[in-house]
Amino acid sequence: MKKSTLPDPFKEARQGKGIGEMNDQNDPVKMVLGHKDVRRCAHNWKTFQSGGDEVGRIVVPSEVHIRDTRQIPFEVDPPEHKGFRDLLDPWFKRPLEEAYQEALTKIIDGVVDEAIEKGNLEVVEEFSLKLQSRALTLLLNIPFEESDLWISWGTHVFRSEDTALDGDKANILYDYIDAQIDKAIENPGEDLYSVLLGSEVDGKKMTKEEVKGVLILTFAGGRDTVINAVTNSIAYFADHPESLKRLRDEPEIMNTAIEELIRYFSPLTQMGRVATQDTQVCEHAVKAQSRISMCWASANRDERVFENANEVILDRKVNPHVAFGFGTHNCLGATHARQIMKILLTTLTQKVESMEIIDCKENIEDLDEFKRKVGFDSIQVKFNKL
Repeated sequence: MKKSTLPDPFKEARQGKGIGEMNDQNDPVKMVLGHKDVRRCAHNWKTFQSGGDEVGRIVVPSEVHIRDTRQIPFEVDPPEHKGFRDLLDPWFKRPLEEAYQEALTKIIDGVVDEAIEKGNLEVVEEFSLKLQSRALTLLLNIPFEESDLWISWGTHVFRSEDTALDGDKANILYDYIDAQIDKAIENPGEDLYSVLLGSEVDGKKMTKEEVKGVLILTFAGGRDTVINAVTNSIAYFADHPESLKRLRDEPEIMNTAIEELIRYFSPLTQMGRVATQDTQVCEHAVKAQSRISMCWASANRDERVFENANEVILDRKVNPHVAFGFGTHNCLGATHARQIMKILLTTLTQKVESMEIIDCKENIEDLDEFKRKVGFDSIQVKFNKL
């Protein structure tokens, strides 16, 4: 088995009972596994809500004990959700603009050039984290140099080596955002902090706490996910040099290739919801105020929807993947992530002949009855210049 392969641990349960079960900090979660069922639950925000009373509970693992700021618009349901989303969508669609793409290309060129010059490097820390952090300066519209601090935090905002949820580490991010908001209040600019502080939603000026909620989501939601997507893609093309050559020879399949890589790798395994009433999922009872999760990673391997679901097919014609979520709460940062992938893969085809995996340590998520490889804790790769 090639090192870039991500097996599907959910198949038997998905085909059998349709759900999995895991205990998350003594707060059980019913994991919805089938593509159709995941989409149905994601669409039904009235029964399965994001904006419950307990902040952080919809995340798996739950963040109830490490934050009390509601992530916006992620933990807000309609009709309030629409006001926030209408405000934020134009800002987060900026990666479609030519000037944004030119600036992002310059950043990614720099990261790839550093890798080629070094020849052999650890991709998670020295490539993916750098790329994600530097690209985030564009999304926030702040100076490039600020990324050096974010890189120094390491790959995980909420996790340290010995614990999945590290409150002290999380507080570094929260304190940083508080300080940046205060700075923007004193000296407004054209950055996201300042824009939000000067904005209204449904006729009301955004509060400092609401601004903080948007920024926590922006920092935390797009960190591990982008790092996983970039790292896994590097590993895939190192294992499959013929695929890198194909993208070089057939640039017209670039967009379908990106969607396929995102489907296959599913950088975020799952996302939770809280039931507002007694209900059922896949004929299994769900009690009011208990949690379900929509397992994007399982839905994206559903053999009833995707032919040869466990293979990467770069020119897959029909690809209704849910790696960016589905329904009301689809990923706010999807446009930014897609542009990162598009420019990265284009740059690799232009500058890199091939890559070789020298050594790696897999990142395995423990989901009780399932053990899912989500990517790598570390992976040493040699870059060969074109």
